[in-house]
Amino acid sequence: MMNDTIAQISSALGQGAISIVRMSGKDAISIANRIFDGTNLEKVPTHTVHYGHIVYKNKNIDEVLITIFKAPKTFTVEDIVEINCHGGVFVANKILETLLLEGARSANPGEFTERAFLNGRIDLTQAEAVMDIIEAKSDLSLSLANKGLDGEIYKLIVDLRSDLLNIIAHIEVNIDYPEYDDVIELSNKIIKPKIIDLLSKINKLLEQASYGKVIKDGVKTAIIGKPNVGKSSLLNALLREDKAIVTEIQGTTRDIVEGSINIGGIILNLIDTAGIRESEDLIEKIGINKAKAIIYEAELILFVLDNNQVLSEDDEKLLELTKHKKRIIIINKTDLNKELYHSFENSIAVSALHKTGINELETMIKQMFLSGEVNITDQTYVSNARHIAKLNETKESLNDSITAIKNELPIDMVEIDLKAAWNVLGEIIGDTSSTSLLDELFSKFCLGK
Repeated sequence: MMNDTIAQISSALGQGAISIVRMSGKDAISIANRIFDGTNLEKVPTHTVHYGHIVYKNKNIDEVLITIFKAPKTFTVEDIVEINCHGGVFVANKILETLLLEGARSANPGEFTERAFLNGRIDLTQAEAVMDIIEAKSDLSLSLANKGLDGEIYKLIVDLRSDLLNIIAHIEVNIDYPEYDDVIELSNKIIKPKIIDLLSKINKLLEQASYGKVIKDGVKTAIIGKPNVGKSSLLNALLREDKAIVTEIQGTTRDIVEGSINIGGIILNLIDTAGIRESEDLIEKIGINKAKAIIYEAELILFVLDNNQVLSEDDEKLLELTKHKKRIIIINKTDLNKELYHSFENSIAVSALHKTGINELETMIKQMFLSGEVNITDQTYVSNARHIAKLNETKESLNDSITAIKNELPIDMVEIDLKAAWNVLGEIIGDTSSTSLLDELFSKFCLGK
């Protein structure tokens, strides 16, 4: 597979000014040269651009600019050819088809980046950061992804592994030269404090990871409440557009309506649910069941109450259902004359119809998830779910080693837990990654990257 020359369209499919078809591998330049009417590409210097036409079987396909990148100073550490053609699905696909007929193979999702990793050009955290940059939806998430691409996460993990290796080295010396140290003294005075210090560093990373995850993935936010309390009006007010249908008829929203907004660098993935109440209407009941499922999945609940109605049994049930979730109680319709002044912790009064109180609500949400200033410039935040899971695994192994020391188990048993932690940290940067992990990870990339 690594000996194949791969090709794929790297730009988004659709009409536009320019499309890019990329090829990587030992035969990339010779394949391109066979279909290029212009300069002899096999004799040009690296990192140069050349004008000409793509021609196949004496038929002109397109007027192009071809850029030549020669190994090893390329993204994949292989020869790379990039063909800039006119935008359009048909033209780009025709050029790709011609490259495949000439001996290239269609690249799998993420295969260019995977080759960069396998050839030592980038580590696994940098490979994942490439996709994070593509998927970034805010300035903060873009800055976070660039920190990963610059190798900041890699350095963080390498430092942790270095600390672990230092501890393991102390144990290895004791195993090889047991006459130099008392085992109990070695464990309690030297090894244990170092493990506790390492645990402290990992705990700090995991505490800050919640910030990173919010910045990267956003917050899954469910807007819930009884029918006709103003949920859809609130969604429209937050989105600054009329996305959801608003009427005075109860049960208008019968399915899920979604949208996203950027609040000070946090992406809120908003879901307007069907009004939750007892109903005999089959379609409405399906929407209500969906709404209940979303409540369990949501990271933030915006619970809307009508300021002009007393709390009903349905309201009480929803309050009970969401009491352990992060939530904000929104007292809506404060523009009407009749006011009951509901009072709850983490509540705010708004008029979704007139868009009053919306800015204050957005400020409250930001403070709830990013308390204090997030310093992307000076601080490295772990945001990737896989990395967070591996750090938790590492923490578990280190805790096991502390337990082994407390129980005065043989020092080589402590070492087993420490080596397990060292290996798990290696999986974050790809030092001990399995083939199945790489296949799963890169399959999530877009084609041509």
